[in-house]
This record gives sequence, structure tokens and C-alpha cells, in this order.
Amino acid sequence: MSDEQKKSWLARKFEDALRRGFQHAYETVKVDPEKFLLQLRVAYGVPITSFQGVYSVELSHLDDLANSVIHSGMRLAAAEGAGMGLGGIMTIVPDLSILAGITLRTLQKLSLVYGFEFNTEEETAELWIAAASAAGVDISRELLEKEVVYRFIPRVIRRIAVQASKEFVEKWSGRLIPIASSAIGAALNYYFVRAWGERAKNHFRQRHLELRAKMNAERPVLVTESRLPS
Repeated sequence: MSDEQKKSWLARKFEDALRRGFQHAYETVKVDPEKFLLQLRVAYGVPITSFQGVYSVELSHLDDLANSVIHSGMRLAAAEGAGMGLGGIMTIVPDLSILAGITLRTLQKLSLVYGFEFNTEEETAELWIAAASAAGVDISRELLEKEVVYRFIPRVIRRIAVQASKEFVEKWSGRLIPIASSAIGAALNYYFVRAWGERAKNHFRQRHLELRAKMNAERPVLVTESRLPS
């Protein structure tokens, strides 16, 4: 098999594995917002009772929380990649399915940190727009307006899988060598979640800033009437 044929074969494998992994994660993996809210209050000392409260929290604090979420996902992905990587090419498909779940949970937590829940279909679709942005895929919001969510999300997942598989072809070819694949798998998973996490963080942070500015502009200005001398 030539190098080009090998890359084409790997690209198809990666694309299929990522598509099925993200589809499965979409159907089964979901961060519990209430539990995560409690974690923010207890573990990180964020004084909020709802996610709307994050708009009154110092932005630098939210950024620190987002970085912590990304680093946690990176460590988990690296540990998973090291273990599954021992099998080389034979473990790529299950590895990518697990990696998709870790990545999606990381994106969900970032969404919540910046005040965006995913309780409604529209909010869920917005989460996948962020996932597409993290993958380097530009999804027009006009598409979201024209499509019902159950059709929109699978289309987005396919586009994410196609784009992400291109990144994997060159980087993951080393996992064909089982002896070295454990270390390679750990490193690649680690940097994969870091890259996607940073892109998603930038997406949610920008939207957060836009909404925060809008809220500040709409906030009523209290005017104190001056007392006229009697």
C-alpha cells in the first residue's frame, strides 16, 4: 500500500470513527448542569445560584475556570490515549469514540462556565456550532434557522468528522507502531483536547462578552433627583 493510499484509508477510518463517536456522545454524554453549578460553588468558590450569575463574575475568574476545565480534559484524554494506544491501529476506533466523549464533555463545561446552558434544542444546536468552531468548521447560523435540530446536528457532526480526520491522518500515523503508540496516543489526545478546548473557549468567551455588553447597555440607569432648596 502506497503512502497516499495509506493516508486515504486512515482518513476514512478516522472520519467514520469520529462521526460515530460524536454521534454517540451527543446521544449519551451530557454534563449535569446542576451538579456542575454545585461544583463551581463548592470547589471553586464562585458565588452564583444560577448560570445567569456568571455575568456578574469577574471575566478573568471565568477564564481561569475555563483553563482549569481544559486542563482537566487534557489530562483525562492523555491517560485514555496512553492506555488505548498500546494496541496501535487496532484500538483507534474505540479510542476516538472515547476521545469524542471527553472532548464533548469539555466543551459542555466551557459552555456552562460562560453562562450558556443546553436545555433547549436551540441551546444544544449552539453547543454544536461551538464544536464546529473548535474543529475549524464555519457553520452559518442561517443553516440553523432553516433546519430542525434533529437534522442540523448530524450534518454538523459529519462536517466536524471530515475536518478533524484531516488533522489526525498525519499526526496519528505513528500509532501504527504499537511499541511507541502508547506515548504517541497520550500526547496526541492531550494536544487534541487542548486545541479544541482553546478554540471553544474563545467562541464562548466572545459570545459571553457580547451578551454581557448587551446586558450592561440595557441595565436601567438610576437617576437621583436633586433636592431643590426650600
